[in-house]
Amino acid sequence: MQSNLSPNKKLIALDMDGTLTQHKSPLESEYRVLLDNLSKCYQLLMVCAGGCERVYKQMSEFPIDILGFYGMQFSTIKDGLFSIVENNAVPVNREQILNKAKIIRDEFDFLEYYGESVEFHASGMVTFPILGTTAPLDKKLAYDPYREKRRQCYSRVKEIFSDYTVFIGGTSSFDIVPKPFNKLHAIDKYLNTNGFNRSEVLFFGDDYGIGGNDSDVYESDIDFVCIDNYKDFLAIAEGRLT
Repeated sequence: MQSNLSPNKKLIALDMDGTLTQHKSPLESEYRVLLDNLSKCYQLLMVCAGGCERVYKQMSEFPIDILGFYGMQFSTIKDGLFSIVENNAVPVNREQILNKAKIIRDEFDFLEYYGESVEFHASGMVTFPILGTTAPLDKKLAYDPYREKRRQCYSRVKEIFSDYTVFIGGTSSFDIVPKPFNKLHAIDKYLNTNGFNRSEVLFFGDDYGIGGNDSDVYESDIDFVCIDNYKDFLAIAEGRLT
């Protein structure tokens, strides 16, 4: 594939939900074709809030390196097979987390929810889902599409979880991430390991506003392409890369 990028761009890094796909929805066939074409010219890297295995399945097993859970997890393809090669785990005080979540629910009247109040991940990352762990997808998608509701309480959630990094995650939740993990930290580690530098990276992401989980990359010196609707990704990417 021919490219209009400057010759020094070697790595295309991508967010998943909201950038390539609707939230937790399968990768559409046209997007897979584009990624396949891009892989002939660039190293491709997924940089995600979710776990590597979930992202790999969501991409219908497209062969790609994945940084999951904000870099707490890393997977690659070895001998044609998906393999998690790094899986950090940080201890979590579950009782303390649940108590903090209760404070938030009480203060902001987040008292009705589906399933559990908090989702604990094996990595030590925590998801605080306002609508609960088993809320229907349609309700989650409709809850806060422009992140306005969560931005209203973001500073307070950060204050309560001051020993973590807090992101406005997904469609109706907060990601509570052990420090120092975030997407920029994850990318930098990948670059150092694989012999790239920031000037060689182009990042596509949708969540670059206040509290967004792509905001640390957006605010860095990495070249960032804003995707405000995943349906626009094909046209924007083809305009920049083909």
